[in-house]
Formats: sequence, structure tokens, C-alpha cells
Amino acid sequence: MTVPHVYVAINAVTAAMAKEGLGKTRKNEQQGYRFRGIDDVYNSLSGILAREKLLILPRIVERQALERPTKNGGVSTYTILLVDFDLVSAVDGSMHTIRTVGEAMDTADKSSNKAQSAAMKYACLMAFQIPTEGDNDADAHHPEKAPQDLAGALAKSVEWGEWEKTQATALRAAKTMGELHELWSTAANVGREAPNGTMKRLVSVKDECKAKLGAANGKSAEA
Repeated sequence: MTVPHVYVAINAVTAAMAKEGLGKTRKNEQQGYRFRGIDDVYNSLSGILAREKLLILPRIVERQALERPTKNGGVSTYTILLVDFDLVSAVDGSMHTIRTVGEAMDTADKSSNKAQSAAMKYACLMAFQIPTEGDNDADAHHPEKAPQDLAGALAKSVEWGEWEKTQATALRAAKTMGELHELWSTAANVGREAPNGTMKRLVSVKDECKAKLGAANGKSAEA
């Protein structure tokens, strides 16, 4: 039985990294602990991957983002990415896919970039069993944030997203102006506490449905 080359290559990279190791060369600026950054992973792996003819191709499957105020009055963006990494052999085209989650926060526009780096780093650490106790690159900077349960906040964000989808579906299914108005009144009442942007998107759906129903009523009147 012939083993697909992708597994031979993964094994070879794992063996090389086990021999070379990956030291902690980065230091968190606020808390002082040392960790391994994404640059360390790239620098250690790039030559080995090329030698073993192994490609790592990322695909973002899902993205969640949540904005929260900081103690200083600013805004931090929390981003969670679900990423698939295709490990592809350049010898025979055989492939194996691994999936990781990248999480990061940033007070500017880099949360998605940091989350991608975190996902990539942990994909490599797990796939090639690289000995490490490091954390993701987001740990290099530790922005102040308002005390809160981030996991709970993200869960609530997901719940609002599902609620938005349900309301949009119901609005699009309305058969009359009266039904549309009733559905919108209920949604507008509940949506007062929805995250920024939720009701704005639903307003666009409502206006779209209103226009379609108006056009349909106009055609019926003409007939």
C-alpha cells in the first residue's frame, strides 16, 4: 500500500522540528512573560516545508466579531475565526485538512490579522507537534478592557445573529403590507437591545420587502 506523500512530508517536518525545537524569543510588553510568535513559526518552518515539498493553504470558514468598550473610553474588537488549513503535497497532490480557531482583540483594525496569525500558529504547532507553551501573537499586546465575560458576550453576539436571520426570513415571507407591519413592530420592539448594525440591516430587509409588496399590489390593481 502506497502512503500519500502528504503524510510522509508531515512526518518529515515533525521530525525536523522535534530536533530543532522552537525557543521562546518574544516577550509580552505588559505582563513580562515569554512566548513564541508567528514569526518564529514561519522562520523555523519555511525552509523545512520547502525542502519537504509541503504547502499550507489557509481558508477562512467562519468569522465572528464583537465590539466592546475599554476602560479608557475606546473600543476593542474581539474576533474569532474558524480556519481550515489544507496541507498539500507538491509531489503527488495528496492533501489533508486541519481546522483551528483563532481568537484576538485589538483597539484598531488588526483583530482579524491577529486572529489569522493565531490560527496559523496553532495549526502548525498541532500538525507538526512542535514543543511549545507559548500563546498567540495577540498576547504581545494586552490592551485594557472593561471587566466582563468575553465568552458570554460572544455567545450573546451569536444569539443576536441567529435572531437577525430569523427575523429577516420572517419579513421576507410576509404576504401583505399588514403582515409586514406587524412583524416589523415586533422585531423593532425586541431589537432595541440588539448590537449595532443589527436593526440597520433589518431595516434594509423591511424596506426591500415593502417595495416588493407595493409593486405586487400595483400590478394587481392594474389587472
